[in-house]
Amino acid sequence: MKSTAAKAKTAPDRDLGSSVTDLIGNTPLLRLSRVCPQANLYAKAEWYNPGQSCKDRPALYILNEAERSGQLKKGLTVLDATSGNTGIAYAMICADRGYPVTLCMPASVTPARIKVLKAYGAELILTDPILFSDGAILKARELYAAAPEKYFYADQYGNENNWISHYETTGPEIYAQTAGRITHFVATLGTGGTFTGAGRFLKEQSKDIQLIEVQPDAAFHGLEGMKHMESSIVPPIYDARLADRKMAVRTEAAYRWVVELAKREGLLAGISSGAALEAARIVAAENPQGTVVTVFPDNGLKYLSEHFWDDNL
Repeated sequence: MKSTAAKAKTAPDRDLGSSVTDLIGNTPLLRLSRVCPQANLYAKAEWYNPGQSCKDRPALYILNEAERSGQLKKGLTVLDATSGNTGIAYAMICADRGYPVTLCMPASVTPARIKVLKAYGAELILTDPILFSDGAILKARELYAAAPEKYFYADQYGNENNWISHYETTGPEIYAQTAGRITHFVATLGTGGTFTGAGRFLKEQSKDIQLIEVQPDAAFHGLEGMKHMESSIVPPIYDARLADRKMAVRTEAAYRWVVELAKREGLLAGISSGAALEAARIVAAENPQGTVVTVFPDNGLKYLSEHFWDDNL
């Protein structure tokens, strides 16, 4: 498949590169042998990206293509809605390239995310936390409609370059790292970009690879960055037909696995990683001869203020 986006660079040597974007991609695949000793369960450690999340990939593709097409040029401000990680990726890349950034995000995001974004120089507009990411999307649309000449509206939820980034990087990396042995791919849903892009690539390699999407089990949940599709504005890039199986995860189960990952695997992962692990362990237990791969979208440093750590520190 040919992409319209300028292909993201992946660095063969992480110590060499002309800019921070050269460090995006080629993240490690880790065996989770202590939390799931009975099966072959692996996780893609996306915090090895310089912005410390999987969102570096789509942010780079979106901005590269916008520059190539002339939609983004000096004098414009990059605008988007975010729950945090894509915003951090935009702010990091735009600091490197000299673009101002305005981000709409729920007021309920962790204080650490806000501090990181301010450190990169982003302007933040905090929206009603009850509306989750939907409120941020509506505010970004409002700002763009009022002053389209001022902004490049990146629209990560509807921009095709989001899923294309994972089709061209995440999916091929996983397939190569497992030497083609992957049998099940498990991913959480936010924009749907990771699941859609990597999932489409993997299905093209083998129709036998099972694709499992993971959502919160209820409209009101504590899984920051994840979407409960039935009660949310559905991202245009999300393909509801792609999954072979759809799984729902309780917030409390995700929190428990975040704690267990730190104590048993030495991995300080984010909340959506805990949700991914809850689902992936079930899939791995059901398929002990398979090779199950999930994605850990980010690390846990931005979530240490969350209440579930209070009894575990």
